[in-house]
Amino acid sequence: MIEPNAQMVIATYRVVDHQKALEKRAEGIAIGLTIGSWTELPQTRHQQVSAHCGQVQGIRVVEEVADGRVVAEISVGYPQANFNGTFAALLTTVFGKLSMDGEIRLVRLQIPDELARQYPGPKFGVSGCRSRYGVVERPLIMSIFKACVGLTLPELVSQFEEQALGGVDLVKDDEIFFTEAYATPESRVVAYREAARAIAERTGRETAYAVNLTGPVHQLRERARRLSELGAGALLVNIVAYGYDVVADLAADEDVNVPILAHPAVSGALYGGNTYGVEADIVLGQLARMAGADMAIFPSMYGSVTLGQTATERLIAHLRSDTVHKPSLPAPSAGIYPGLVPQLYADFGNDLIVNAGGGIHGHPQGPAAGGQAFVEAIRAVRSGSTLSEAAKHSEVLRIALQKWGTRD
Repeated sequence: MIEPNAQMVIATYRVVDHQKALEKRAEGIAIGLTIGSWTELPQTRHQQVSAHCGQVQGIRVVEEVADGRVVAEISVGYPQANFNGTFAALLTTVFGKLSMDGEIRLVRLQIPDELARQYPGPKFGVSGCRSRYGVVERPLIMSIFKACVGLTLPELVSQFEEQALGGVDLVKDDEIFFTEAYATPESRVVAYREAARAIAERTGRETAYAVNLTGPVHQLRERARRLSELGAGALLVNIVAYGYDVVADLAADEDVNVPILAHPAVSGALYGGNTYGVEADIVLGQLARMAGADMAIFPSMYGSVTLGQTATERLIAHLRSDTVHKPSLPAPSAGIYPGLVPQLYADFGNDLIVNAGGGIHGHPQGPAAGGQAFVEAIRAVRSGSTLSEAAKHSEVLRIALQKWGTRD
């Protein structure tokens, strides 16, 4: 067996099983996901493969269920020698065939620094994104394209202009925008940048565009380079749908000189259950940051689609903790409106992306007013004023508060 003090990836699983079976279950995981079996190996091979064998680190009963069954946490260590710096190797080793073995959920993943350094992590991180977008002392504001599929380029430009006039820092594509029948990503980047520069002459602020990176996997790197050269403000990548290794490939490429904005589409299939799958903080926080997400979108605690308080706190810890990688900017999404800004500050602090779709487009005076209402709400919080007090001097904020309310 391997030495107990060896550097290992330690995966912790939550299982539902009979208490008497836990030790055998744990040994089965440790051996089954590494060397397969001891008993079927000739004695001469034991020493040869022992350095690659998993090792049970601990078993803890969490609660009793019924009929002698318990909820327990099993921790297993996997030798670094079993990994090659790809997410395919990491996920297949710690949860590959095990993910199909009944009620079992991957709840924690501890990765040694030596192995973590083999993954690129964010190229820009929090400080790099702030520098790129010229936002130093406040949260960033991001608006979301709505009703983009099926629109012509002039119609899309008009919608971009409306959002940019609101003073938002970024406008991102809808993650479902794949068709190029009306406007390619390249044409959108060029057209929006021209529009942003024209608006900046009036407002003093140039809004960046987060373009949805789409196409066959083998073409993504070249397209990302091209979009970067054309002036994209960020690359929106459906990180689970395309895969962590795809994102890591982009983050490691020096010619893709643009922040990566990770979208959580499809991720609910991994974390949505309580007794199966992988915890959301691992999927949307830990792995996303390791792969190179400079900014990470996830369901907020306030909308109809939510992670909940505990899962959100763990996710934020993964994005911000002191590791070998730069920290990532969190972008809670869904259910975000101007009256929520004080709560966002309280829950996430200043290093944050205020990400709104309906909270901007749904403003009775239009998207520009919707963006301005968020600008005014952030200004109020930073000055120590309540939103209700600030609304006395801001019509756009007052109207927003009348429609959505406030959490002052």
